[in-house]
Order: sequence, then structure tokens, then C-alpha cells
Amino acid sequence: MPTALVNGARLNYLQVGPDSGAEDLVMVHGLATSLAFWYLPYASVFGDRYRVTVFDLRGHGRSEMTAGGYSPQAQAADLEGLMDHLGIGRAHFVAHSFGGVVALGLARRSPWRVASLVLADTQVSATRNVPADTWAHGRLIQILLDRHGLDLDAHSPFFGCELLTAVAQLLLRDEILPEDLIELVGPTLGRHPRRTARRWLELIEQAEAELLADDGLCPETLHSFRFPLLSMCGERSRACATSHFMRGMWPHADFVTVPDAGHFFPSSRASEVIAACGRFWDAQLTAAPRVA
Repeated sequence: MPTALVNGARLNYLQVGPDSGAEDLVMVHGLATSLAFWYLPYASVFGDRYRVTVFDLRGHGRSEMTAGGYSPQAQAADLEGLMDHLGIGRAHFVAHSFGGVVALGLARRSPWRVASLVLADTQVSATRNVPADTWAHGRLIQILLDRHGLDLDAHSPFFGCELLTAVAQLLLRDEILPEDLIELVGPTLGRHPRRTARRWLELIEQAEAELLADDGLCPETLHSFRFPLLSMCGERSRACATSHFMRGMWPHADFVTVPDAGHFFPSSRASEVIAACGRFWDAQLTAAPRVA
């Protein structure tokens, strides 16, 4: 796969679709995954419509793990640098989880570069302290954690990272993960779970403070975004509680809740995400806000 030297790091990327004559779509994965999260089946499907770029965030997949540069703002700069390297002036974006924070960080830096944005289960610093009682499924997740002896608080503002770290540690101790715990962490384990776990633990040990730093996306900044937005969240995900906050920031956006789905619904419910994106784009990004 090709790489680009961006802000002192080699970033791994892949492009699918027309070489010219089509608009660009950039897809950004979340923490502890890689471009593989979006490659199948999304890149080939969306490649019929756009020139699709998927890439590994700094320190993820086959991208270089550097001494620093992992804050949300730094990775937004990486994204912009990669776009410059590839000659992408303006693009549509689809982003999951932390990848959504990176895409929003790009919008904060250069809003003119964002033609539209689809966020999948993204939470920002401003919503980390949404009251726990607004996330009904959190109680069930806490029961699961307690049953398996994991000393974690499902309502911690950084629960996602803490869970990934705990699971990675279990894997490297050669412990067999129960099926319900595997379902909770979704596709982050990938095809090579021990290798992925080792890389994640190395990254989080080196860059935890940067990765969990405030993203700078205050309510005033979020409210200023006027490009077309589709925000999707899983019904069982904590992000569902924060979508109410986002609705206040983005009265012009579309909001979709994926029924009976968790944080990693783009992997488990790809056909629904593809259909929702298609409707969003087909509407020429001018339809009135819809809530589903």
C-alpha cells in the first residue's frame, strides 16, 4: 500500500474509485482499528460514486507510531496534510467514533474543505459528562463487566479506551474472551487480535494523555458548522445520549438511530449505514432535517 509523509509520520492509505472526474470521499476510522474498518464493504460500494480514500491514523494499522502527535488537533492536521498530499481540496467525510472527532477537528481548522460529514457514534469532549441516567443500556453493560470481573465503570467518560485496554491485556495473557465481551469490543480485534492488542497497549502507554486530550470542539465551534451533516448512533450506545446535545448544536442536521445496535454498528449493520449515506447524498444535501 502507498504511504505519505505527513507532519513527520508515514501514513498508510488506499484509494478506490475513479482517478478523475469524481468528488472525493474520505473515511476515518476510530481508535484501535485501521483502514480495514471501512475498506469492506464500504470502499467498493462508495467507489462507484466517489474517489474513496481510507487511511490508517497515526500509530494505527500500518501507519508509523511516532513519539507524539496523537492529540485530536494533531490528527486533524494529519488528515489535512494527507489531503494536501493527495491533491484533495474538498471532500465528503464518513467517520466513526474518534475518527469523527478528527474530521470535526479538520472542520474547525478549514471548514471550506468539508462538503458533507456523516458521523457514526462520535462523542466529543463537550459531551463526555452527559448524565449517566440518560444511557439506559449502560446498566446492562455494567452487569456484563461485573460478571466477567472487569473493574471498569461503564459510565466513565473514557470507558471506550479503558475497555479496549482491559480486553487487550486479557488477550496478551492468553485468556479466552467470552462471546458477549467480544461483541462489545466489536471488530477492533481484527484478524490478528494479539498483534492488534500489543500495538494498542504500546500506543496507549505512549500517547494516552494526547489521545484523551480535550478536542477543542466547544459548543460555539460545533454550532458554527453549516455544512450538511448526518449523525448516526446505535440505540444501545452511549453516543445515543449525546445525540440530544448535538441536535441543539445542529438544527440543520439529520439524525438516525440504528435500532438494537451498539457502538460498532458500521461493522455489524453495514447495509443500513450504506443505505442511510446514499439517501443523505441523494437528497443533494438539502432535505429538511429528519429524525429516525
